[in-house]
Amino acid sequence: MSQAPLLRIDGVRAVYGDTVALHDVSLDIADNEFFALLGPSGCGKTTLLRSIAGFETPQSGRIELDGDDLIGMAPHRRPVNMMFQSYALFPHLSVEKNIAYGLESEGLGRDEVRTRVGEVMEVVGLEALAKRRPAQLSGGQRQRVALARAIVKRPRLLLLDEPLSALDRQVRASMQLELKRLQHEVGLTFVVVTHDQEEAMSMADRIAVLRDGRLEQLATPQELYSAPATRFVASFIGSANLFDGSAVDGGVEVPGVGVVPVDTHDLAHGTDATAVVRPEDVELVTDAATATLRGTIVDTYFLGGASTISVEVAGLDAPVLATVHGASRLERGADVGIRFARATAVAREQSEASADAPAAQPEVSA
Repeated sequence: MSQAPLLRIDGVRAVYGDTVALHDVSLDIADNEFFALLGPSGCGKTTLLRSIAGFETPQSGRIELDGDDLIGMAPHRRPVNMMFQSYALFPHLSVEKNIAYGLESEGLGRDEVRTRVGEVMEVVGLEALAKRRPAQLSGGQRQRVALARAIVKRPRLLLLDEPLSALDRQVRASMQLELKRLQHEVGLTFVVVTHDQEEAMSMADRIAVLRDGRLEQLATPQELYSAPATRFVASFIGSANLFDGSAVDGGVEVPGVGVVPVDTHDLAHGTDATAVVRPEDVELVTDAATATLRGTIVDTYFLGGASTISVEVAGLDAPVLATVHGASRLERGADVGIRFARATAVAREQSEASADAPAAQPEVSA
C-alpha cells in the first residue's frame, strides 16, 4: 500500500478578474520530498505557492496537508513556513536574533530558543557569524540566515519563492547543492518556485511544469528531459532540436526534410507531431549513405567539457545543434551528415499546430 502524500492539491482553481491563474491543478507532494514548481513568468506557480501558504484563496479545490484541508485556515495557523525572495531580514538584529525572532514571538522559553537556534546555525554553517548583522553578510550568507529562520520553527512544509534569484551565478550554483544537502539533513519537505530550469533540475526530486495555469507534466528531472509529455516541456527543459510535422509509420514526416526516424506507435497516423532530438543525440558523420540530413557547419561553441556545433540545413529555418565531447575538430564551413541516435515524438496541441501554419518548421530551443 502506497504512503499517503504529505500535501495533496486537488482541482485548485484561482481567478483574478478575467484571468484564470490556475486551471483545476491537481498534484501530490510526498513527505521529505524536494519538489519544484517550474515554468515561465505568469504560469501560475507563485499563485499556487501562495495558496499553499494561505496568502491567496482559490475559488475552488482543496489543499490538504496531512489530510487536513488548509483552505480557509489563517496563514499563521498552518504548519507551513515561507522563505521569501527578498529574505526579509531585520537589519537591526544580529544573525542569531533574526533566527530566534519567530521562536521568541511564540513565547518559547529562553533555553529552548537558545538550543534550537544553536542547532540550526550549526546545520547551515553560521556559528562564526552569530553576532553579525545582515549588512555585514554576503548574499549567500544572508540566504543561509533566511533559511535558518524558516527551518528553526520546524514546519511540516517549507515553501521557497525564487530563493536563489538574488545571488550571482557562481554563488547560486554552490547554493543549489547546499539547499539539497540541507533538505536531506533537516528532513523537511521543500517546495521551491523557480523559472530557472537548471536550478529545478539540479535540486528537485520531482518537478511540476506549469504553463498558462495548467499542469503540463509532473515527473522526475530525468523523465522530463528524456521523455517530455508535450512540445512545451521539450522546449522548456534543456536544449532541443524540434522538428514539427505529422506522425507516419516510422517517424515524424517534416515538410522539406523527410521522415525523422522515431517511435510513433502511440500517435495516430497523420497526427500533428513533433520529433524531439537532444543535441547530444545528434551525430555528425562523413558517410552520406548513413545520414538522415546533410548540412554545413556555421558555428562551434567550446564550453569546456563539450562543444556545441551549429549546422545549417537546407529547408530548415533554424540550424541543428549537436553536442560533442571536448573541443570540436570540425571547422566552420565543413559539410557534414547528420544522424539521430535517439529521438522522442510528442503530439502537438491544435493551438501549437495552428501557430506553425502554413507549414510546420523545425526549430531549436535552448
